[in-house]
Amino acid sequence: MSPNHAAALLLALVFGTTPVEGLADTSPVLVIHGGAGTLSREEMTAEREEAFRSALRAALDAGFDVLDDGGTAMDAVIEAIALMENDPLFNAGRGAVFTHDGRNEMDAAVMDGATRDAGAVTGVRLVRNPVRLAREVMTASPHVMLSGAGAEEFARARKLEMRPPEYFYVDRRWRQLQRALDEEAAAPDDADRIGTVGAVALDRFGNLAAGTSTGGMTNKRWGRVGDSPIIGAGTYASNDSCAVSATGHGEYFIRAVAAHDICARVRYEGLSVADAARSVVLGELTRLGGDGGVIVLGPDGDFAMVFNTSGMYRGVRAGDAPGRVAIFADED
Repeated sequence: MSPNHAAALLLALVFGTTPVEGLADTSPVLVIHGGAGTLSREEMTAEREEAFRSALRAALDAGFDVLDDGGTAMDAVIEAIALMENDPLFNAGRGAVFTHDGRNEMDAAVMDGATRDAGAVTGVRLVRNPVRLAREVMTASPHVMLSGAGAEEFARARKLEMRPPEYFYVDRRWRQLQRALDEEAAAPDDADRIGTVGAVALDRFGNLAAGTSTGGMTNKRWGRVGDSPIIGAGTYASNDSCAVSATGHGEYFIRAVAAHDICARVRYEGLSVADAARSVVLGELTRLGGDGGVIVLGPDGDFAMVFNTSGMYRGVRAGDAPGRVAIFADED
């Protein structure tokens, strides 16, 4: 990327409900999210805000270093997401929220835009990095999705890192569950949904990849599965259209088949990734009553971050331009 392109890219980064749109460029691009929801500066301490920004920067740099070294989009997505899974700030991996029964149940999915191969896992409890297991399902099994104990048996066979339940215990998440149990809320509040993580990447070979990982909803029951591990709902990638990772109230993303719908609008209607994301998130999802957001990346390097909430943890790095992270809707 030329210095002029880099400067223009920085000027083009507008974070908020008006999506971030990138410049067309064949250089590597990585976009990440750490969840969307009701986020306000008044309710967030300076220390907690900096902790999130630091975690987003670390994940962005880890993933982009893979691309910068000539690695694949899939490798970059895995590294960025795995770093967020290891951070208890996010509702994924170690920081996964608790179910009604006081357990952690995690979901993840990945998709390769070049081949449209995909892998997903749901309801895993002991796998340190569910996103790595999702990749193993894609590359080392004949299946697309594995669940629960079977997925963990497969993880052991593939020699992935396992952890005891105590590893996933985060006091803040436990207290969220206790509040929900005390109130017997029909659904957890927005704060309990924030934290699902995801990444989309474009590598030097022109290939796209997407991945998403989540701990689900606080106080969820009956083996509930959200959109994150469902290909086409919360995760999708195809080189002929775009790569998408979603975050928010999963039931609505499933009903809207949101990730695939965005890419279909790019492919069949010729919309930009930004316009396609707006039409689904600010249109279809909002009309259904769903909240959340998406990160979207096209094969030409154009990207967008669109959400209908007051904030989304997010970041982008492209070409030689420095990475940028943001949290609130009004950040420039």
